[in-house]
Amino acid sequence: MNVAKSRSVRALPLPPVAAVAAVVLIGIVVVSLTGPLWAPYGPAALGDGDPFEAPSFAHLFGTDNLGRDVFSRVVYGSRPVLVMATASTGLAVIIGAAIGLLLAYWRGWADELGMRALDIVMSIPPLILALLIISALGNSGVLVVLTVAFLFAPRVARVVRAATLAIVTEDYVTAAIARGETALGIAARELLPNVAGTVFVEFSIRTGYAIVFIGALSFLGFGAPPPAPEWGLMINEGYSNINASFWPVMAPAATMAALVIAVNLFTEGLARMIGQRGVSGLRE
Repeated sequence: MNVAKSRSVRALPLPPVAAVAAVVLIGIVVVSLTGPLWAPYGPAALGDGDPFEAPSFAHLFGTDNLGRDVFSRVVYGSRPVLVMATASTGLAVIIGAAIGLLLAYWRGWADELGMRALDIVMSIPPLILALLIISALGNSGVLVVLTVAFLFAPRVARVVRAATLAIVTEDYVTAAIARGETALGIAARELLPNVAGTVFVEFSIRTGYAIVFIGALSFLGFGAPPPAPEWGLMINEGYSNINASFWPVMAPAATMAALVIAVNLFTEGLARMIGQRGVSGLRE
């Protein structure tokens, strides 16, 4: 690759919408890492104000039914959401992408058998299956992460397999087979780089789903117990008193929505940029 070509590839910018989303993501990550150092109140401190206070300089998002500062609880709740959603999605993408790549490479009866097994898992409503697993095995953060990864991995595998089937018959794959490379080696070196954009988009979509899914589990009482500042639990505690004050519900719900949208826009923009770089390289 010559210098002019390298410069032309590096010159491709991140799309503006994705850049804005990246700023939002960085802001939420910074808040999750540093929030405990500067949050005005503790996440479970009672009586920081009167119940259902309106937003003010003392309480930016008002207070809940126990007088706890909603802003501080949202800040403290950002870390567990990011950690659990990222861990579960990353694990699902790693497992699902590996399964999808190998099934597309093997094809034949192995592909058919593997796809039927994935179809069986995907045929069960994910929320119901998650509730059954957590109810049977106990409620913990690690179990929630593993459950979400188990539910999302087949969906990732299906999408990655479909993308891989379009390239598995290319000459460079045939050449790798002729050289005697293993299936894992071909999947990692020949197939995965060519479906990286699909994997990125899947990570984006599944991360957004994971944030909402974990929030739903928390809302239903299958997350951390009170008084943990989990966003789903905060919505659960606030919705019964929404007529008195909507801030305990709106603040965590709006923050969750902003995080999901930012993740989706940033990763989709990054995948688009990677695709454009590939086209630019071919044109050179």
